[in-house]
Amino acid sequence: MSARVLPERPLPGHAVCLDLRTAGAYDLDAVVRAALDAPQPGGERRFLVLDEADRLVAHQLLYERLSSYGPAHIVCLAVGVRGERTLSRTLTLRPPAAGVLWVFDTAEDGVPGEAVLRPLVDVLSTPEVFDAVLRALGEVVHGVAVPAVRVLEHDLTDEARARAWRQSVEGLTGPDVPAGTVSAEQVPGPLALLLDEGVPRSLSDHRWLPAQGRAGLRLAACDEAVGDAVDGYQRIRGAAGLLTGVGRTVDLPGDIERVTGELERFRATVADAFAAAGGSRLTVEHRGVLRDRGIELPEMPREISRTGIVPALRDHTHELIGKGLPLRSVAARLAALSARTAPVGSAARLARLDAICGPERLRRLGGRYPFTAGGSRPVAFAVTGALALLAGVWPVLGWVLGPAAGVLAAVLAHLMLRRRPNRSPDGRIDGGGATGAAPRLIGGVLGGLVGAGLGQFLGLPLWAGAVALTVSLMAIVLLALRDWSRAVDDWWARADPEEAWRILREVQNLVVTTAVHDWLFAEVRHHCSAGAGAVARLLRGLADTAEAHGQRASYLPPDGPSEEGFRTESAVPPDPDGAGPSWSWDEWEGEDDLWPDMDEEPAPPGRQPAPPPSGSPYASGRSGPFERDPAVSLGGVSAVSGPVPAPAWLERRYGDGGPLLVDTLVGDLVAGTLLILDRCWAGVERDPGAMAPGVHEQRIVELLDDTRLRLERDVAASPPPRNEGLREPDALSGLVALTDRSDRPDAARLTGVAPDAVARLLLADDDPGRTVALCGPEHLRLLSHDPIAARQVRFVPEAMRRGAAGDDVWRGTAEDVVWTGAGRHAGILRLVPLRADVVHTVRAEEAGEP
Repeated sequence: MSARVLPERPLPGHAVCLDLRTAGAYDLDAVVRAALDAPQPGGERRFLVLDEADRLVAHQLLYERLSSYGPAHIVCLAVGVRGERTLSRTLTLRPPAAGVLWVFDTAEDGVPGEAVLRPLVDVLSTPEVFDAVLRALGEVVHGVAVPAVRVLEHDLTDEARARAWRQSVEGLTGPDVPAGTVSAEQVPGPLALLLDEGVPRSLSDHRWLPAQGRAGLRLAACDEAVGDAVDGYQRIRGAAGLLTGVGRTVDLPGDIERVTGELERFRATVADAFAAAGGSRLTVEHRGVLRDRGIELPEMPREISRTGIVPALRDHTHELIGKGLPLRSVAARLAALSARTAPVGSAARLARLDAICGPERLRRLGGRYPFTAGGSRPVAFAVTGALALLAGVWPVLGWVLGPAAGVLAAVLAHLMLRRRPNRSPDGRIDGGGATGAAPRLIGGVLGGLVGAGLGQFLGLPLWAGAVALTVSLMAIVLLALRDWSRAVDDWWARADPEEAWRILREVQNLVVTTAVHDWLFAEVRHHCSAGAGAVARLLRGLADTAEAHGQRASYLPPDGPSEEGFRTESAVPPDPDGAGPSWSWDEWEGEDDLWPDMDEEPAPPGRQPAPPPSGSPYASGRSGPFERDPAVSLGGVSAVSGPVPAPAWLERRYGDGGPLLVDTLVGDLVAGTLLILDRCWAGVERDPGAMAPGVHEQRIVELLDDTRLRLERDVAASPPPRNEGLREPDALSGLVALTDRSDRPDAARLTGVAPDAVARLLLADDDPGRTVALCGPEHLRLLSHDPIAARQVRFVPEAMRRGAAGDDVWRGTAEDVVWTGAGRHAGILRLVPLRADVVHTVRAEEAGEP
């Protein structure tokens, strides 16, 4: 079988092509068996067979095998030689299920025969054209016709194809990026619960530390100690604390010491629980250990479960890829998610526990702080002296009352020192203090004597002295009470026993956070971390594989690189009038005539069509590359180094790539990657560590090959193949288009080539002169003399008329145009019937063995 004529990989829905001409190279049974095994969606079976015209009868059994498996349709492309004048075929190759296109020796001057057959096979294998040709053959005599062809091919230049392929692979893979960070706002709800360290709503009322448990008892004792200290502080800070004996029943330093001790014991209990149940998985034994230490765990909350993690991971991954992030960027975010959700065990929380309730904080809480009252000593001296002076202005009595006021101030200051809150009643704990009694005493005595002398000099009435004395004594008492309350508050603020409540709340919150995220969620976190890590590694591996495969294969056909020296040019240069040597449909007797050129405007003298890409599998009619060997057989024609012209009926137009080409390719690659990922989620759910990356990497290679093949065949105008009827590992059977065919860009936006030449070719007028018959002048006598007996098939890829820009271009074209779903060829196939005596039908008993 000649692999240089058949496509490398048939597109889903296209006719299965098989070549029966080279019997020595391949076993014919194997060829037919492979064709029958080729998947064809929707129950449709189309076979495009290349055969030698004189061996159709000999291959009768092969055609019967193709027809016997379901409702099969066959179009036989029978290649004849110049000397043949009749065609024999079997009953199997009759309409409506089969038909024959008789193509005579297609080799032109400088054009190998395979260069003619390859684009013809590509056109006929398109399902819409195949069906239209088969219907047309059913309307001609014997179901046998000689094709006359005119085809336009829209493609990309070598540079444009290479650039588009490189950019699309780069758009899929992206550069290497650091892992970065991930927050709860960036992930779906089930994953956000693992990141924000919050508590599910269903657990908001759960009692994590039961009162009867060890930790609960320690918590209650510490809370009670703090409450006692606060109650004692409230009792002692007012006038009762200074002027009555209530302070004798209040032991604030003892209460604070008890707070510190109970808090330290509570911390030790929590630390013991953290260390004892510090594994990364919660077991029944761990629950028992925690219960013994007074921590009661509930059942898993309804907001989260292990079964919901992988779907959330899948949605998150699809969302990231759907936003346009390349694979490596998505892998970096998933790696960050894996690191954030990895369970490290509750033992890792001990450092946080020490930060909340460590020795330094306990030392500061249990510290001894001095008690100071009265403010600045010079100020106390001056204020007490002034008040004593006011008390001493009472004539005569002032010599006693003035100094007595100073003594009262000193006594109150001494009383503050004796009843200071930082001293235990029994004197066991004493933080020391100073209240300024001496300055008050000296200032009061001196002020009182000065006031008495002043009162004696002024001779104030009795009522004035009484008022002054009353004001002075009240002021001394009130100032003493103010100084006492301020000093008590200041000492309490520095000692800050109420911080123990804040510490208790922080430790309780830490216990709840640890219980939820390190114990309850341990299994879920492990599953999420392992799954996210596995998918991150898979995406990174897919990106590496895609990058390596894309660079190695570039944009060339799957079977290797091409020889750059092979270019394709027009076989027959047009003359200044735009015509070349040919014959006319109006002269059936073999007289020479000129073929009108297909373009409405004549080409300038000597101008040649632009050469096709050297890497194109259609250039020169080849499916694979030219080898480095300067002489390689191409269907019996030796290919040597140098330009290989195209047939006269094929015109190639090359663009530099449209504005949507790269985005379309990236979209196809992303869509295929998502489908590859869809196959891995079940494995992630079962065991993330057991995933086989090689299988998925092989699928990304198949995806790249498929996308690159469509870039070669029709510049990615056709969407990825659907999976109806396909089987592994054929043509990436899981690949489906995420968007409808109508949503894809038109061919002009993909190739950069306007469709106007195709529209002119397909104008409604039926002009036989627009096509080139695939036969020589010596075969014209074999054709039917009835011009109306010929049938014509006009075909255009749907991508060429998609988009608003193309609507006006197609107005006026023939209504019978066949719009194909894929392909880069547009043109006309004219099927010319043969005379009745040229075709012979051989019955089964007359046929020989294949």
